[in-house]
Amino acid sequence: MIEVENVTKEFGSVTALKGVSFRVERGQAVGLLGPNGAGKTTIMRVLTCFFPPSTGVAKVCGMDVIRHSLDIRRRTGYFLESAPLYVTMSVSDFLFFVCGVKGVKRSHRKNEVSEAIELCGLQHVGNRLIGNLSKGYKQRVGLAQALINQPQVLILDEPTIGLDPEQVFGIRKLIKVLAGERTILLSSHILSEVSMLCNKIIVVNKGRTIAEDTSKNLNTILQGNVLTKVQIEGVPSLVIRELEKVKGIFKVSTHEKRADNILEYLIESDKSLDFCKALCEIAFSNNWILRGVQTLKLSLEEIFLKLMAQEETKN
Repeated sequence: MIEVENVTKEFGSVTALKGVSFRVERGQAVGLLGPNGAGKTTIMRVLTCFFPPSTGVAKVCGMDVIRHSLDIRRRTGYFLESAPLYVTMSVSDFLFFVCGVKGVKRSHRKNEVSEAIELCGLQHVGNRLIGNLSKGYKQRVGLAQALINQPQVLILDEPTIGLDPEQVFGIRKLIKVLAGERTILLSSHILSEVSMLCNKIIVVNKGRTIAEDTSKNLNTILQGNVLTKVQIEGVPSLVIRELEKVKGIFKVSTHEKRADNILEYLIESDKSLDFCKALCEIAFSNNWILRGVQTLKLSLEEIFLKLMAQEETKN
């Protein structure tokens, strides 16, 4: 649905994108992450045909952004961080205006506007001037205009920036409804938001793609050895001694006492070890009672910081 292959973008002496490549499949919700100045907004503007790439190929819905610019714009909904709205127009009038800009047939415009208003929860403010709305409702109007003409692809640049918690919840709920029905590329500084809304992440830094995968796969790659938290009822000294005998377990340490003879252990093991099988076998042979098993994973924040640190080391 979205294909970016070795794209560069130069602005005079400044190179904003340096050979960026990634893919977004139909129906995916993908998060675009990176520090300020990484090139996220430039990528989005290339994909929405604001300006062409200097070199490389970018396609949306199978169409090239240079040769099929107008067709791509008709199939793409774009939400900018600061949505450009005509504040002296009412919500309904503005959305009818957007229908005209996007080339929606006159006979379809009423339905298009009604559906966008309902989906974005704007029923009670349809006749109000946009300039009199709260920031949360203005964001909803920005999303509504992106949905006009039933776009196959939604490109959202920081859709919840500057909103209060209640407004953020409403916008995230709306994006979840849209995910799956449409292909979504979402840029955000809020890593927990990307984790909640997206099933794949693309990390860019200094104009380059440095990672493209699910957070689960990146976790596996970056974490190295597996860290597991296990609650075991048994004699602690015996538990530690027997676990350390297992090939593939590197380190066992006590973490927290839960009750008499029930301790929580942190166990570091090799990724290739079938840890649950090995744990059950040794627990059974020693008559231990397993009270809980939890594999510890890196947070998306930790993944992001590790990738940034690796990139700095390369440079």
